[in-house]
Amino acid sequence: MHTGRAHIQIIAGFLAILIFLIGFSSNVSAQNRKQDLQKEKQAIEKEIKYTNDLLERTSRNKESNINGLVILKKKINQRERLINTIRAEISLIENEIEETVDSILALNVELKKYKEEYARMIYYAYRNRSSYDRLVFIFSSKDFNQAYRRLRYFQQYGSYRRTQARLIAQTQEELNAKEQELEARRNEKQDLLASAENERSLLQTERSTVNSTIQDLSKQEKQLRSDLRKKRKAVAEMEKAIEKIIAEEIRLAEERARAEASSSTTASGFALTPDEMILSENFASNKGKLPWPIERGIISSTFGEHNHPVLTRVKVKNNGIDILTSEGEYARAVFSGEVTRVISVPNFNNVVIIRHGEYLTVYSNLDEVLVSKGERVDTKQKIGRVYTNKNENKTQIHFEIWKAKELMNPALWLAGKQ
Repeated sequence: MHTGRAHIQIIAGFLAILIFLIGFSSNVSAQNRKQDLQKEKQAIEKEIKYTNDLLERTSRNKESNINGLVILKKKINQRERLINTIRAEISLIENEIEETVDSILALNVELKKYKEEYARMIYYAYRNRSSYDRLVFIFSSKDFNQAYRRLRYFQQYGSYRRTQARLIAQTQEELNAKEQELEARRNEKQDLLASAENERSLLQTERSTVNSTIQDLSKQEKQLRSDLRKKRKAVAEMEKAIEKIIAEEIRLAEERARAEASSSTTASGFALTPDEMILSENFASNKGKLPWPIERGIISSTFGEHNHPVLTRVKVKNNGIDILTSEGEYARAVFSGEVTRVISVPNFNNVVIIRHGEYLTVYSNLDEVLVSKGERVDTKQKIGRVYTNKNENKTQIHFEIWKAKELMNPALWLAGKQ
């Protein structure tokens, strides 16, 4: 019988510990989530500030331009992400408020119970307040053992009263702390609601600005189509030049392979030495982890075919990605390799091509070039300064990744967000 009760007590103890651990884990998880949201919000706010700086420089150009439109759209996207993050934070705080209210209710019930028990003890003590009665009760015992037990009863009863008083004080303190916590959470929620409302207002203003800019640019359709034709011609020339360089690299690699018996030919057609094979495999294994070709910027045009930002029913094709950045920014190698070419292409200024085994990375629209053909470069090494168009106040790098003759989407290879 005693063993059964012991088992029940052990199980009850385990359940109590388990419930505590689950509650503790849930609280830690909520706190971690809250910290993550706050960090994300701060990161987005920094992005918006940087985008504002780019937009401010672009807006010095009195005429509406596609560059400013792209930055505005990027800013709207960032603003929407910020609003969603604030909403998630509000939702988390609402859960915290609900949990705090439940804790306050439970503490009030507990406090009421302690006070009622204490009141009964005080009443009992009042009814039996005479020390003489206690002494008579003790000395009227049949034997010494009974007298001792009655004395211990009075001692334990006094100790229990003191414990009960301490529990009431502790519970009251905990209740006060929870009520202060609730007030802080409600104030935090109000601040976040005000912040979200302000962001929504700014978002509405920015959307109106985008619509206005598109209307202004639509009036320049003739000029936009002329600019687009020039850009397509420049893209075709650069693509042709890159394909010619790749073909030449494959031919040279084959010559090296004939001279070096240990070379291996990849499925893409490149004959690689053992060292080049290792470099190529290392590059491939870093997909999604490569650093950006500049320290900071925003993507202004993504990879592949997509709609023109202004001209209706017009498609534009991008062999890589375009990244807007600050004036004076330097391009940097995304991986170690060898500079295979430094060429000049109309509308793309200087172009640096770096080979990483069977992979090639292309950095276009550079002003000053810091490397030369045949030079070995390390990851994040500066290779040239990005060209700034003074008429448009635009500093933009065009970046491509090739696997032999096949174009890759750079966004899938680069790490993180910009």
